[in-house]
Amino acid sequence: MPTPESYELRRGKYARLDDPASDSDDSNSPRFSLSSTSSLYEDVESFDPLNYDAGTLKQKRSTSRLRSRHPSSQFPGPGNKKSKKADQKSVHWKPNLCSNFCCGLLVLFTASVVLILTAGGIWTWRSASPDGQSEAWYPSPAGGTDAAWAQSYEKAAKLVRQMTLVEKVNITTGTGWSMNMCVGNTGPVPRLGFPSLCLQDGPLGIRFADNATAFPAGVTVGATWNKELMYKRGRAHGKEARLKGVNVLLGPAMGPLGRLPAGGRNWEGFGSDPVLQGIGAAQTIRGIQDEGVMATAKHYVGNEQEHFRQAWQWGLPNAISSNIGDRALHEVYAWPFAESVRVGVASVMCAYNQVNSSYACQNSKLLNGILKDELGFQGWVQSDWLAQQSGVASALAGLDVTMPGDGLKWADGKSLWGQQLTKAVLNGSVPVERLDDMVTRVVAAWYQLGQDDRKKWADGPNFSSWTNEELGLLHPGSTDKSMGVVNKFVNVQGEGDEFHGKLVRQIAADGTVLVKNEDKILPLSKRGWRDGKQKDGKKFRVAIVGEDARLSKNGINACPDRGCNEGTLGSGWGSGAVEYPYFIEPLAALRDAFDNASVALTEWPENSLPDDEKVMQEQDLCIVFANADAGEGYITWNNVRGDRNSLHLQNSGDDLITRVSSTCGSGNSPVIVVIHSVGPVLLDPWIELPNIKAVLLAHLPSQESGNSLVDILFGAVNPSGRLPYTIGKTEADYGPWSKIKYLPSVKDGLTPQQDFSEGVMLDYRWFDKQKIAPRYPFGFGLSYTTFNLSDLNITDLTSGKRSKWPKARPTGIAPPHYPTTLPDKESALTPSGFKKLAKYIYPYLDSIDDITQPSTPPKAEQQPHPPSPAGGAQGGNPDLYTPLLSVTVAVTNSGDVAGAVVVQLYIRFPSNTKDSIGREVEMPVRVLRGFEKVTLEKGERKKVEFEVSRKDLSFWDTGAQNWALVAMEEGEVRIEVGLSSRDLRVSGMW
Repeated sequence: MPTPESYELRRGKYARLDDPASDSDDSNSPRFSLSSTSSLYEDVESFDPLNYDAGTLKQKRSTSRLRSRHPSSQFPGPGNKKSKKADQKSVHWKPNLCSNFCCGLLVLFTASVVLILTAGGIWTWRSASPDGQSEAWYPSPAGGTDAAWAQSYEKAAKLVRQMTLVEKVNITTGTGWSMNMCVGNTGPVPRLGFPSLCLQDGPLGIRFADNATAFPAGVTVGATWNKELMYKRGRAHGKEARLKGVNVLLGPAMGPLGRLPAGGRNWEGFGSDPVLQGIGAAQTIRGIQDEGVMATAKHYVGNEQEHFRQAWQWGLPNAISSNIGDRALHEVYAWPFAESVRVGVASVMCAYNQVNSSYACQNSKLLNGILKDELGFQGWVQSDWLAQQSGVASALAGLDVTMPGDGLKWADGKSLWGQQLTKAVLNGSVPVERLDDMVTRVVAAWYQLGQDDRKKWADGPNFSSWTNEELGLLHPGSTDKSMGVVNKFVNVQGEGDEFHGKLVRQIAADGTVLVKNEDKILPLSKRGWRDGKQKDGKKFRVAIVGEDARLSKNGINACPDRGCNEGTLGSGWGSGAVEYPYFIEPLAALRDAFDNASVALTEWPENSLPDDEKVMQEQDLCIVFANADAGEGYITWNNVRGDRNSLHLQNSGDDLITRVSSTCGSGNSPVIVVIHSVGPVLLDPWIELPNIKAVLLAHLPSQESGNSLVDILFGAVNPSGRLPYTIGKTEADYGPWSKIKYLPSVKDGLTPQQDFSEGVMLDYRWFDKQKIAPRYPFGFGLSYTTFNLSDLNITDLTSGKRSKWPKARPTGIAPPHYPTTLPDKESALTPSGFKKLAKYIYPYLDSIDDITQPSTPPKAEQQPHPPSPAGGAQGGNPDLYTPLLSVTVAVTNSGDVAGAVVVQLYIRFPSNTKDSIGREVEMPVRVLRGFEKVTLEKGERKKVEFEVSRKDLSFWDTGAQNWALVAMEEGEVRIEVGLSSRDLRVSGMW
């Protein structure tokens, strides 16, 4: 068995089965003292007022704690955020009485399952790796240490110093599911003019809103490899959110990163490489926040599949544990979040799943250690909806805001924070300075994005997530029947040249990847015949086949949250999807594009061919459409529960394409295949059939689907999309670790385990390492023209002076300072005459009789965790981003038409790399480190320049807990530049 790459983030021998949500039991973990008896308690969750009496701290553990985690099934969420149209009434049912025999069998079966799972849990506990769980990292680092945020923190501190305890708690706690107009709403502080913040999905547009744009999905944007379009999409998205009154957009998504090719939500991100994901995320965040809207980097981290991502959602009481090594976490999964923090993202959303046996929203190593200390994150951490699994433990571990505010069940009104956090501060369980930092981070972000500008942010949201009517309930999740104007129907899609549909069309075309084009069948002629002349006076006959060519017969928004695969596919499903304002189907666009005078169309938008065989036999050309869909796990369509069941096309797509190939012109006429998909699909069942001449992967183009496709098919736009993932020949090509965990194993016990045993070797890195020939490699895509690369030049910017380690961590600036005196208990009481709404989350206490306050403010019993040498600024130690190399290359359009090409820079590291304690480090064959998209006229030549940073040339040394430069000697690192990960045209040594 190989030596573990790190003790830092691995599933541990002593993971407690009674408390899977707890952080490490490591005796070195700092403990926060409440009184002289505090040393009796083993971990910070011991101080949770939900588990102990808030006044006496007497233990109240019981088996009912696990049962209380079951979320209400009638609130599926976004997580499980419920559809706007969905019925929110409780569903009641009465079981049929069975015979004693049947009941006996049922009891026996249940007991057997429990016994098996328990035995499996004990086996896991006894046999798991002894190198420990997530390292404990306390206390939570305070924000306000970066000069770029200094002014905002100064303003925030001035405001927070005026707040009472309950006002502070109000900002950290959501008001409850569907209690206000947005999917998430924080409590306001009206006395000081701080508003309730509106948080709204999502990565593709504004969920549950009218008159807004449905932008192409992240996977489509990633396939453009176009930094300018990434930014423009983010800017347009941010503008629409601002005009709708949204303070916080819940996007972009960079987790899941795409480790599992069938992962249900991969399509929300930008591709299966950390650099591509990081650049896509950073450009999107810059665009959103340039409009004054807070962006949210999500889901942090390890949320790579939908099955078992939440406690109880698949029948087990605990969410899946993603067991990620320290090096893989840094070099792969946290890399895009580092890029997001580097550009100043305002919020980070922690994920549902566990990471190394600790829930992501209370994992102190992830939140305090990596995000806030090492990456220097200055914004605020919010939970995914109902991802919080504890009260005090999550606060101490670095969570700043809980969403939507409810506790362990949907819309129960029983928050883990709210009044419970008020109690925890009063009794000393949560230090008052931790609460002050939580609030200050939120308020500072509000100032940082200019949301204190009353002219732009005066009215709050002008739409309701819960009704399409103008008048509606002001608090639909409560029993309160107060009504008001909730939808003002503000059109935010832009007008004229600024109409966002034009941008959607451009992105969708730019993200379409041409992977096959034999005999230069594309681009097509609108007149059909290539020479434009009819043969024998007959029209050119074109068949358009497949239901993916047409709209759904039930309407473009018939399925809530796009939760079905009916008709043409423009988006995946779930909370990341939005309603289409309109949808241009491929069939209609093709009908308009072909010249009716010379072309005869046969429209057969179904997945079964006509009974009359002559219909297909008489065709001169066939265009066949197929797709593959997936989404969030709270929706099931056709036995697809979020994650895809395979990498094959759905709705018998493979069979349809094969039958069209054999019948189109009796098997002699050319066939063009168009695929809409959430990610990689297997093409090998039909890709080599002789008359399949062209294949286009159009991904998820959204509302301008047909127009963008026509632009490519007829040459108005030269295809320039490149694959943001690898297409293998079989599912096995992706590796034995790449399968969705559809069922728990006996050894998992009550917590499904997912070991990221491949480390950093995912997607093309795995194919390269295992010497597997892909069907189409990462970064691949064809054009209607050709390109040459030449004149590679590598300039060493270090002057030969190379340090293995980055410079010493800078100290930064001092965070705001607040008094640590505990507030008066009576200040937390519900104001006299205050009327509460049912299920609305409040910070007030009805009684303070059970609260005992310590005589002095609590202090940590041990020294704070030492700061990471890899930290010191937003994104990490600023020296990591010092350019060490300048690489230039010339690119020439050697073909017949203008076009764009993606020039990609990869680095090949030496194979004999060792870490600081002498262990050999397994390196990928090559890694992407930069790309530029260049548009060239026919015959034009341009120079492309790359800057290669210290981080680009480093690996994460788990022994030193720092980034180490890969090579110190000249000629050890190869720089490769090409047009895909397997098409590297020029190279040189550094």
